[in-house]
Amino acid sequence: MMLRTDTTDTTPDVTDPTFWEDLLTGLGNFGLQLLSAVIAVLACILIAWVLRILIRRVVKRIVDGAKSRAKVDDTRALDRSPLASVRLVQRTRTLGSILTNVVNIAMVIIALVLVVSYLAPDVLASLSLLTAAVGAGLGFGAQNIVKDVLNGIFVVAEDQIGIGDVVDLGLATGVVEFVSVRITHVRDVNGVLWYVRNGEILRIGNMTQGWSRVVLDLTLPKDVDIDDVEALLGTTATDLAADPRWRSRVIGEPEVWGLESLEGDTLVIRIVIKAKPTAKDDVARELRHRLRDAIAAEGLELTGIATAQLEGAEGALRVRGANPPTLSSSLPERPSWRPRAAPAPSRPAAETPSSETTRAETPEDGQDPEK
Repeated sequence: MMLRTDTTDTTPDVTDPTFWEDLLTGLGNFGLQLLSAVIAVLACILIAWVLRILIRRVVKRIVDGAKSRAKVDDTRALDRSPLASVRLVQRTRTLGSILTNVVNIAMVIIALVLVVSYLAPDVLASLSLLTAAVGAGLGFGAQNIVKDVLNGIFVVAEDQIGIGDVVDLGLATGVVEFVSVRITHVRDVNGVLWYVRNGEILRIGNMTQGWSRVVLDLTLPKDVDIDDVEALLGTTATDLAADPRWRSRVIGEPEVWGLESLEGDTLVIRIVIKAKPTAKDDVARELRHRLRDAIAAEGLELTGIATAQLEGAEGALRVRGANPPTLSSSLPERPSWRPRAAPAPSRPAAETPSSETTRAETPEDGQDPEK
C-alpha cells in the first residue's frame, strides 16, 4: 500500500509581479506604522521635557522669590528668615519632585500604548475582552500602590513633611532626603537610608516645623536660696537670647519653671528656652555651658544638668509654657447688682414746671398782691 504525499510547493514565486507589489505595500504600511510610533514616542518625550522645564521654572521662581524676600543668596541662609519662607521652599521642591515623577510615568505609559496601537492595533482590540479581568486583578493587587500614591500626594499637599525635615515616621527617624510618588527616603543619624512606603505612614512627628524647646533640669543642694538661683538662671538665659551670635537661633524669652522636685539633699530647678528646630542641640549645649559657669561663679555646687523629655499628660499641659498667677495683691471691688432707675415721664411743653411756678406766683388782675 502506497501513501500519497502532498508535494504542493508553497514557496512564493519571485517572478510574479504581484508578489513584489504586495511586499512593497506591506513594507510601506509597516514603515508608516513604525514612523507613527517613533513620532508618538518623540512627541511624548518632547511633552515630558516641556513639562519638566515648566515645573523646574515654577519651582525656581518660587524659591528665588522666597530668597529675595528674605534678602539671602542661598536657601541654607533661610534658617534666619521667617519660618514661612523655609516651609514654602521645602514644600515647593517636594511638590516639584512628585510632579516630575508623575509626568515621567504618565508619558511612558502613553508612549507604550501609542506604540502598541500603531504597530499591532489588533492586540489592543483583543485585550479589550480582558479589560474587566485585568481591572479586577489590578484592583486587588495594586490597591497598595494606589494607597501609597494618594497618601504621598496628601502628605506633601498638606505640608506634613518636606525635603530637609527631621521626622519620626514610626518606621524610621531621620532627615527626609527625597519624596517620590510612592516612597519617602529618610536617612537616620547613622547614615542608613530608609525607604518608607507612603501608604504605611500612619503618623508623622515633624521636628523641624515651627519651634523646639530646650528643657534643662539643674540639680543643686537643698540649702540654696531658690529665689536667688532662679534669678541667676533667668539672667543667664536672657543674656544668651540677647547675644548677637545666638539671638537668631532663639525664639522668644527664656522661662524659669521653678522648683520641680526635692529629694534627699538635692533639689531640681527647671529652665526652658525656645529655639529653632535646626539649632536646638546647639542652643542646649551653649546654655548648659553658661549655666555651669554662672553657678560656679556664685560659689554654688552644681550636682548635675539633665535634659528633660516631657511626654504624655505632663508634656501636653506644659506646651504653652509656665502659667504663674498674675493677680495683684489688691483685688478690685466686687460688683453688686442694682436695679435700674425708671425714666421720668415726659410732660407737654405747656405744662412744664417753670410755667406752672410762674403762673402760681403771678397775682391775678384786680387782686391785692398781699392776699
